[in-house]
Amino acid sequence: MDPKHDYYETLKVPRGASVEEIRKSYRKLARKHHPDLNPGDKAAEDRFKTVQEAYDVLSDPKKREMYDQVGFYSENGVPPGGGGSSGPPPHGMDFSGFDFSDFTGGGHAGSSGTQSGGGFGDVFSQFFRRGGNAEEPSTQPQKGSDLEYGMDIDFWQAIRGTQARISITRQDVCETCKGSGTAAGAVVTCPQCNGSGTVTQMAGAMRFNLTCPRCGGKGRLRNACPTCHGDGRVPRTETVEVRIPAGAQNGSRLRVPGKGNAGTQGAPAGDLYITTRVEPHPFFRREGDDVEIKIPITVSEAGLGSKVEVPTIDGRALLKIPPGTRTGQKFRMREKGVFNARKNLRGDQLVEVEVQPPIVQDERTKEILRELAQLHPEDPRADLWSKV
Repeated sequence: MDPKHDYYETLKVPRGASVEEIRKSYRKLARKHHPDLNPGDKAAEDRFKTVQEAYDVLSDPKKREMYDQVGFYSENGVPPGGGGSSGPPPHGMDFSGFDFSDFTGGGHAGSSGTQSGGGFGDVFSQFFRRGGNAEEPSTQPQKGSDLEYGMDIDFWQAIRGTQARISITRQDVCETCKGSGTAAGAVVTCPQCNGSGTVTQMAGAMRFNLTCPRCGGKGRLRNACPTCHGDGRVPRTETVEVRIPAGAQNGSRLRVPGKGNAGTQGAPAGDLYITTRVEPHPFFRREGDDVEIKIPITVSEAGLGSKVEVPTIDGRALLKIPPGTRTGQKFRMREKGVFNARKNLRGDQLVEVEVQPPIVQDERTKEILRELAQLHPEDPRADLWSKV
């Protein structure tokens, strides 16, 4: 864990934020910086990893407690980068002006459950040290974390909806221990705290009452499951069926309940979130629930007006071109766009016209155009010079 990062600042939440506030902020940031939505962007990828790292710590009560107390989290209680940290002092703790040389020697022996320390650093290392194979798993059930995946769909799948399959890797409940994290066997009293759940650490003249690092404060131990090593979960790859609703847009986020990582100690699993990436269409261009197209019309259709057939996402439809239409004009075809199930409304289709001149290859056409020029001698660029 990198001590240079303030995890609360990374997730844009205050230090007193609730678990739900942390979860909501994580989802928003993970979606924004997800590598699938930022292909080739190394900065976004690094930011995504930092957000994941911060969420991993702040979503876990024990990890968060350590981080809040000493300003970092690590499995053995030692700051990242070695015994010292080049970063700022932990939140709420300022040891400037104190001389800890008195605590570098050994302390005196205590009573039952009391340990004599070898220095101030040993206090922290024992406080945060994890046990071995016989350590009791976390006593507090934790809801599984959410997963974020991206999915490519084509234009018509987004318009009409589809059923798709996606392969994901998630933490699933261990079948050996049924998620308990413990192997079959009798519960034994923790030999380190003699069943009290706490130990006393001496460092010079200072006495610390700490949660027993071996049993996690429970006072008893069970053998860890050999399959999941006490976690109660194992990684598993599976195929998930995803229903893409009609009208899905580029960047739409779909939730598949219960298909995130499994929780611990019987807690519910997280959710799977699918972010759609819609491939562009060579002719139709989508803008929200509206569809935009561009079509050519002839000079006579533009001048005299006409009814022309135009493509829509439902097939062909008639569009009325009024007399005197110019290139670039747009016409709206009501409810010819994409259906939005959430709003129970349908978008429109916007048609931009482009007047194309005729291909002149015969004298008769030239003669007609000359007559047209004589009938309409006005200069279409007359007002142009007054604007420059």
